[in-house]
Amino acid sequence: MRIPAYTAVTVLVAALAFPASASAAPAPVPGSGRFDQPYTGFAPAGTVLRPASPGSAGLDPGPIKAFEDQVATWENPASGASYLFPGATSLMVHDGKVVERSAGGYAVKYADATTELPEDQWVPARTDTIYDLASLSKLFTSIVAVQQLEAGRIDLDTPVAHYLPEFAVGGKGDITIKQLLTHTSGFDADPVPSLWQGYPDLASRRKAILDTKPINPPGTTYLYSDLNMLTMQLVLEKVTGKPLDTLVREDVTGPLHMADTGYNPPASKLPRIAATEYETSPPRGMVRGSVHDENAWALDGVAGHAGVFSTADDLAVLAQTILNGGVYKGHRILGEHGVTLMEENFNQDFPGDSHGLGFELDQIWYMGGLSGPGTLGHTGFTGTSLVIDPSSRSFVILLTNRVHPTRNTPSTNPARRGIAQALAQAMPVAAPGGGRSWYSGQGGATTSTLTTGPLHAAGPVDIGFSAFVNTEPTDEVSLEASTDDGATWQPLTFRVSGTGAPSGEVSTLSGQSVRAWWRVHARLPQASDGLRLRWRYTTDPSYEGRGVNLTGLRVSDSSGVLLDGNEPDAPLTSEGFRPLPAAGRR
Repeated sequence: MRIPAYTAVTVLVAALAFPASASAAPAPVPGSGRFDQPYTGFAPAGTVLRPASPGSAGLDPGPIKAFEDQVATWENPASGASYLFPGATSLMVHDGKVVERSAGGYAVKYADATTELPEDQWVPARTDTIYDLASLSKLFTSIVAVQQLEAGRIDLDTPVAHYLPEFAVGGKGDITIKQLLTHTSGFDADPVPSLWQGYPDLASRRKAILDTKPINPPGTTYLYSDLNMLTMQLVLEKVTGKPLDTLVREDVTGPLHMADTGYNPPASKLPRIAATEYETSPPRGMVRGSVHDENAWALDGVAGHAGVFSTADDLAVLAQTILNGGVYKGHRILGEHGVTLMEENFNQDFPGDSHGLGFELDQIWYMGGLSGPGTLGHTGFTGTSLVIDPSSRSFVILLTNRVHPTRNTPSTNPARRGIAQALAQAMPVAAPGGGRSWYSGQGGATTSTLTTGPLHAAGPVDIGFSAFVNTEPTDEVSLEASTDDGATWQPLTFRVSGTGAPSGEVSTLSGQSVRAWWRVHARLPQASDGLRLRWRYTTDPSYEGRGVNLTGLRVSDSSGVLLDGNEPDAPLTSEGFRPLPAAGRR
């Protein structure tokens, strides 16, 4: 059973000492909260998290409720192939307002890889359940690295060997700090052999990291690698003289009062910790309260790539700190320039693998409708994800124990995309001028159409409309014409104007890089009575953005207006597009 948002969110005030009212919120910005009017710059430094219902935050509660209902299916073993994880905790925030915070399923359910515990020993997942973050730990290492960059102890373009001379062996002398933080160093994905299998003690395991040989020349390839952050850990410890867990505690979690976040959680917190995998190699049994990742375990639970445990509430504070430009409740952990470096794409030579310092950028496969060039995030092997969208000052957190009791489970990516998609679709998009509009936020491998009835046209015909398009590049919107009562359709070319609009004549619209309305104009040199027009939105089977809005549909010839989409009796038939009322928000 999931704890619904509207009851669970009230607990947030006590849990995180958020203010009980919105009186401490920053003054509203004209047009704020709309997905089609993105913010620029950081949120006001005084922005603090506070509970709110979706409606009071100006959001449509429907997509959020639908996500919560879907999570219940993902948590239910009876769902068959749709079953993804035993339990989960989720949280959505928009402009500082916590509009969804819920939990469901079980944090602990299994005794071993195949056997369930007696039902009275099952531990329900809660909104304050502590999860093994897995690779979300890389963000903490990266934040500490940017802190040291700001302090002048490291430099992005300086070779790692400058700080760790012994690192230069094996052809690694040219690898830079920036390449570690952007996964372009040339390292393989994991240490081979693994640290726990190949080396007898902590000293030899740390030496193995230093001795690892790259498999590609530095700067030539993007390859996501734990070795990058393991090496970054050694650099940070060398230049500061402190172990990584101390750096994270003193410089990140301590100042932000993230009391449930850190490495090697104490036994006193075990009742709130979600179990992970039943491991036989190494023979650890059911892992709970100890890091799941074997290489991090071999480093006594403190590693640059894994090892951090946390709650959704604590991660919410960290995410809001990023949106605020590095400060929360007066406690600054990063300068605005440092946050900007985490948002900047250093991997433009590797399309599709955009990366700031530590943070992944614009990854639609788990960021869904929130993805865009400036969207930051990361995922973790245990079933965790964080997506931060500065353009809407929003973020989503999904923490699951998908590896309980075994890692041989389906991907949690549908759930990761689902929470991002829900918040994106909950944010309003308003038709320019407040006219009547149509919206489609369909799933993959589907088609939506909006079709006119027969138009009594003669001679040249002008067609105009406005479109808000937030789709994967392969999910396209086209305009088509038919002169045989819809038996066949021909695509039309058109010109587009507006911020970020494609230049010249095009035949389709797509993309997520710009959140702006475009005005579209097409002209048919010659048309006859019975002309039909069709707007067609088609998605491929993989991913989708927020969706497509159409408004201001107008068709005319020399005799006058043939179709005005703002008229309630306009001859339009929709399949997949949902009509929105005039001045409506979606």
